[in-house]
Amino acid sequence: MPMIERSEAELLKKWNDHEDFIVFFYSPFCGTCKLAERMLDILLKAHAHLSVLKTNILYTPKLTQMWKIESIPCLAFVKRDHSIKKEYALRSIDHLLQLLSAEA
Repeated sequence: MPMIERSEAELLKKWNDHEDFIVFFYSPFCGTCKLAERMLDILLKAHAHLSVLKTNILYTPKLTQMWKIESIPCLAFVKRDHSIKKEYALRSIDHLLQLLSAEA
């Protein structure tokens, strides 16, 4: 399943509704983000049961500050209890599969 772009308002609603979700923070001007997004797209096509949302960090100032996103690319694993695990080192498809499988 491809990543679905979500706005800050949509992500805040999921947060306020205490949902579990994974979101990929990126910028269209970031080369490393483009590489990470390609790896995630390949992974998600091969593993349709996994789901990742994505959002452009340039349009999410409130979330960026609230969740203390320090750099991009960033995968944020958001839990119902509002705990957030962040992963900045998106090294390989195998590494991403391990991360996503552990959180799914």
